[in-house]
Amino acid sequence: MTAGTDQNDNKTAGRITISVDAMGGDAGPAVVVAGIAKSAEKNPDIGFILHGPKEQLEPLVAKKRRLEGRVEIRDARDVVTMEDKPSQVMRNGKGTSMWSALESVKKGEAAGAVSCGNTGALMALSMLRLRKLPGVNRPAIAVLWPSLNPQGFNVMLDVGADIRADAEDLLQYAVMGMSYVRNSMDISRPRVGLLNVGTEEHKGRAELKEAYGLIAAQADQANFEFVGFVEGGDIPGDIADVIVTDGFTGNVAIKTGEGTASLISTALRQAFAYSLLSKLAALLAYTSLGRLKKRIDPRRVNGGVFLGLNGTVVKSHGGADATGISAAVKLAFHLAEQGFAEKLAARVASARLLTQDNETGSKEPAITEKD
Repeated sequence: MTAGTDQNDNKTAGRITISVDAMGGDAGPAVVVAGIAKSAEKNPDIGFILHGPKEQLEPLVAKKRRLEGRVEIRDARDVVTMEDKPSQVMRNGKGTSMWSALESVKKGEAAGAVSCGNTGALMALSMLRLRKLPGVNRPAIAVLWPSLNPQGFNVMLDVGADIRADAEDLLQYAVMGMSYVRNSMDISRPRVGLLNVGTEEHKGRAELKEAYGLIAAQADQANFEFVGFVEGGDIPGDIADVIVTDGFTGNVAIKTGEGTASLISTALRQAFAYSLLSKLAALLAYTSLGRLKKRIDPRRVNGGVFLGLNGTVVKSHGGADATGISAAVKLAFHLAEQGFAEKLAARVASARLLTQDNETGSKEPAITEKD
């Protein structure tokens, strides 16, 4: 969190408070309110600060019995649209619901912020209001990706915060992703892979080869396993827990994954509706199909975490429904409960020291404690 923030400041009556931008989603504030109502029903330890035009939000909240006494509404008259340029929002965004949501985190009133809004604008305002952690050149967006690993997910970053990434940036992504996995999945020694066009060390762009050496040099001291280069097919595999790449490649990959999941779902429905026999087969396989649908449902992993900031920000998909909003809120709550922002700050600072020590030739013992 930002300087001067006490972790207890964002807890009210034993609850952890999450700040929510009600106006960023494609479907409007009704879906956002329905999503936080789902979260409130599942989790009695969560409270909300909801940001947007008061006259729109009050009647929506009043209809949700589960939200009674759990929501504070902050009147914010303006909205960041998907068409707004980040530079424009940075200059003129002070009265928007997105700005207001981030301001609650900066002031310590909330433990994290959730928004479905414009990704570029959200990242720009997050850096403006919360600031980057010392030593972080470029924050990254990390997402959970369904995988064959025992934990059920891998973490991939960056998926769109910045299309550029040099070798030093990729090293920072590796460190931040490793810390995220260690704390969110309780994996003591995460495996980190660097996405490339092949697994051979001689393949790839110059910055990837340089990043390979930087990440490998820090693996033992930072207590993670570097598995080297991985390929696109390894993103949902069990070779690594963290997949590191630049924002351009990561964004293409995640959008491709979402489209593929939708294609599989549609193809299955069409196949099982083809004939009476196929409909009977679908009925017999109903339970198994339900498990498959749940496994590949993008809504279950809705929410990209902005890593590298002085605070927790979760970007929900703009087209998310109530289930997706609830998943993003759950992620923000879990990270706040773990004190992840503070742990990540300590991890980044430690990694900077290790890099400096490696450059000067000194050796430090490996970091073995949980972040």
